[in-house]
Amino acid sequence: MGGQIKRFVYAVVVVHLIWTLCALALDRPLLPTPWAVYAYFPTITWTVLWQNLIASLLRLSVSLSCASLLGIISGIALVRFKRLGQLCDPLLYFLYPLPKIAFLPVLMLLFGLGDGSKIIMITLITVFQITIGVRDAVRQIPAELYQTLDVLAASRVDLFKAVTWPASLAGFLSALKIALGTALATLFFTEIYGTQVGLGYFIMDEWNRLDYRGMFVGIVVLSGLAYLLFSLIELAEGYFLRWQRA
Repeated sequence: MGGQIKRFVYAVVVVHLIWTLCALALDRPLLPTPWAVYAYFPTITWTVLWQNLIASLLRLSVSLSCASLLGIISGIALVRFKRLGQLCDPLLYFLYPLPKIAFLPVLMLLFGLGDGSKIIMITLITVFQITIGVRDAVRQIPAELYQTLDVLAASRVDLFKAVTWPASLAGFLSALKIALGTALATLFFTEIYGTQVGLGYFIMDEWNRLDYRGMFVGIVVLSGLAYLLFSLIELAEGYFLRWQRA
């Protein structure tokens, strides 16, 4: 724990030092200093910040929950059902690199400008990352391990609980950390359109008002949310690894 705190403090100091040097070198209102941004926080009511933060967090939570459920199920199925894997793997490799954010206008036409299209968009982008992470983790399980348990007359449920599920969970947590960054970037982009609440909307609204300190307040809050969620995933991953060793 002490090492993690030291790394956190070190990263915060370095980031703020770079931010300060860039702000002083540019010396323009569009890049305020860190202390100017933090001093500006009290001018923005907590009701406004919480309203935007909760809206973004709800969209992100629902999207990643859907992507996680679909990704875990499909990732395991692609390996354990070989025929399904043979049919779907080519589609997966074809669809994964496509710029799915380009379909946002289509989703907005089909599902409206509200939360539905935003959640579907984030889910659509992140589910591929989670599926591939889980699939690759399950695929790396040695076949001999299943054969040994078969000799011991283990049932399919026992095989899943003892072998497949732990491997898929490890792959899922690793993939989720990557998917989180993608989800946050997509969230910001989707909140620019068709909404009046959310951190993405708040940041762009402050930018349109030329209120650069307010804009950076939104950026700081979004960055804090990202770090908190990433830390929670890493914490869960650490507990899982310790459970595996026990």
